[in-house]
Amino acid sequence: MLRAVTSLAVLISIPAAARAATINEVRSIAPAVLTGERSDDDRSPQERMLSDDILARHRAANARELALWRNVKSRSDWERFRDERIAALRKSLGEFPDPPSDLRVRTMGAIDGDGFRIENIVFESRPGLLVTANLYLPAKPGKSLPGILICHSHHRPKTQGELQDMGMNWARQGCAVLVMDQLGHGERRAHPFASASDFPREFAVSRQDYHFRYNTGIQLHVVGESLIGWMVWDLRRGVDLLSSRGDVDEKRIILLGAVAGGGDPAAVAAALDPRIACVAPFNFGEGAGRPTDDAADAEAEIDFFGGGSWESTRNLRNSVRDGFAPWVIVAAPAPRPFVFAHEFALTPGKEAAGARLRRVYGKFYDRPEHVAQVVGLGNVRLRPPEATHCTNIGPVHRAQIHPAFEKWFDIPDPRPEFQSRVEESRLLCLKGEEAKGMERTPLHVVAARLADERAETFGRQFQRSDGSPAFLPGLWSAALGDVEPAANPKLESRGTEASGNVAVERLVLHVERGIRVPALLLKPKALAHEKLPAVVAVAQSGKGAFLRERADAIAALLDAGVAVCLPDLRGTGETAPGPDRGRTSSASSLSSSEMMLGQTLVGSRLKDLRTLLAALRRRDDIDGERIALWGDSFAKINSPDRNVRVPRDVPTMPAESEPLGHLLVLLCGLYDADVKAFASARGGLTSYRSLLESEFLYLPHDAQIPGAIPAGDLEILVYASTPLRLSGLVNGRNQRATENEARAAYDFGLRDGVTHAQDAEPDAQLAAWIVAELNR
Repeated sequence: MLRAVTSLAVLISIPAAARAATINEVRSIAPAVLTGERSDDDRSPQERMLSDDILARHRAANARELALWRNVKSRSDWERFRDERIAALRKSLGEFPDPPSDLRVRTMGAIDGDGFRIENIVFESRPGLLVTANLYLPAKPGKSLPGILICHSHHRPKTQGELQDMGMNWARQGCAVLVMDQLGHGERRAHPFASASDFPREFAVSRQDYHFRYNTGIQLHVVGESLIGWMVWDLRRGVDLLSSRGDVDEKRIILLGAVAGGGDPAAVAAALDPRIACVAPFNFGEGAGRPTDDAADAEAEIDFFGGGSWESTRNLRNSVRDGFAPWVIVAAPAPRPFVFAHEFALTPGKEAAGARLRRVYGKFYDRPEHVAQVVGLGNVRLRPPEATHCTNIGPVHRAQIHPAFEKWFDIPDPRPEFQSRVEESRLLCLKGEEAKGMERTPLHVVAARLADERAETFGRQFQRSDGSPAFLPGLWSAALGDVEPAANPKLESRGTEASGNVAVERLVLHVERGIRVPALLLKPKALAHEKLPAVVAVAQSGKGAFLRERADAIAALLDAGVAVCLPDLRGTGETAPGPDRGRTSSASSLSSSEMMLGQTLVGSRLKDLRTLLAALRRRDDIDGERIALWGDSFAKINSPDRNVRVPRDVPTMPAESEPLGHLLVLLCGLYDADVKAFASARGGLTSYRSLLESEFLYLPHDAQIPGAIPAGDLEILVYASTPLRLSGLVNGRNQRATENEARAAYDFGLRDGVTHAQDAEPDAQLAAWIVAELNR
């Protein structure tokens, strides 16, 4: 072993037999630091750490909001409480453009029926973004029609039978009924899999519109937008369309949100748009959980925010942090008429949000008659007839809506309902000769154009900074959440052992309440008491993967007298909540929950890393002025000939990237000027902009950073993270980035101290570069 890092030549001169011995010693190290009993769900305490922490913070937010709600005693109190939260909701959705002066409405065809007429129309809700819709009208329209806008579910688009039933019946009763394809659905789908013939193997054809919301949600988040924000924007343009008709009564525009994904955007749209006279958002607003009869404080047991999942329209970013729980959103339109609608049954007296809603309408506005409740039978686990499942809004639910609409808006009750459904293909808009010249711009292309506009805006701001972008840390903190290192962290040593000539110290970093970061600190045994330079190596797979996969590089560093620290940042390595990283995994749910709390998992892990660096610098055996960062990935990479254009959730999905190590290397450079060198060895993402090059992307939910592109994307971070060595970058489809792609993303020619290799870095070269930089 060497006593100190002296020169690259010495590193290279280590005898092969000695190096092989060190490699074997590294590989034989057991990675686990934390131990604990398995719980009833067969998870250890460390595997539950992340979920326990998030749950505790959710509960604290519920308690905070409950205390504030209990201080709401009057209408003015309520409106102040409401307005603060709806303003935060509005901010969370993204940047709404100016409403278009011309929707460019075009009628593509019409169907005449018994007492009604259907017009297949197309309009433009924002430049390049077409909306396909069916407009149901009375056969003989009057002069002042109620307008009804229906937001369909994620199950089926505008052509589905229940939607036809509603359109025809209300049109026959003198209403104008607009049913639009939601963004990413029907003729606006964000994928090419419209039928079973579009892919050679079996897949869930009817679920692809829904599943691809995962891709679209991430794409819009990194642009600084949100999927629900864009859906709400479309609904408000639907209100524009109805209002612009001379035969629609602007004071009688009603919005219905269907079960399963229609109620969410409908509720938000009504909270933001006072032109909506009444809203009926299904399955949105009620709290999670049910109190027991003997609960001392039943209301305190309800989770009014709900937990996170990959469905970004249901789990709104910043909602827990800023207090805009679903019940606040549904109560916000008060005292406008409101239909509190549920697909299944509710337990009488236990519907917590309903009680709050009735208090707002009854006590603060003296309009209890403006609330109607619609309920079904059973629950989601039962089958008909015990449960009233429906695809959009079923006949059982409509029967309860009709009397309310008759009372509030003079819309005659159509029961017994008329039914004369037409072939769904007749309700399509973009077909035949009429559709020529109306090619639909894919959603990811529209998002990419917006991303480029925002990148240009950032570029101008950066240029005005005269090369001293002091605004960058604040800009990225707004995207990441809290990234500041813990003030007084405890770095607990759990003992030192030897693996041959390698000294192994097991450490636990206590970052904050409940969050522990297990780590290994490896040193040459002969230099165990010397002050050594160090490398901190991070990856999603954690320290165990480094010991298995990168023992050669670790051995080379140790043989050169460099200490190597391998931490498992929260939710990685041995603290990972589980092995699955896909769309429906617990990892995605926890990431979504963090975003509801105003945080990101990338930001939380950056906080852990910065805290660890601060703790290491306080140790007598670490040279705090010579610490390097090494980010890596052990995920499979999709080969260039791998078909990545596949339906979501087929059995053999393309591999997802794991760019966490790369992200942390770049981000840490922005916040920590004392790091000596930065290395991203493989699997790093070229840019978040690369996620917009296709409707297909392969990135874990917790690797997204909302607003990354308007903050300068990963390219801007290179300014701070030098000297930097990059290799083995991947694009948004998790395929090896070409040299041109890498250079376009990072503009290497303009940066000193940045080197790049297209292929993954060989261990010897990586170690040699790190040693040279630590010695520089």
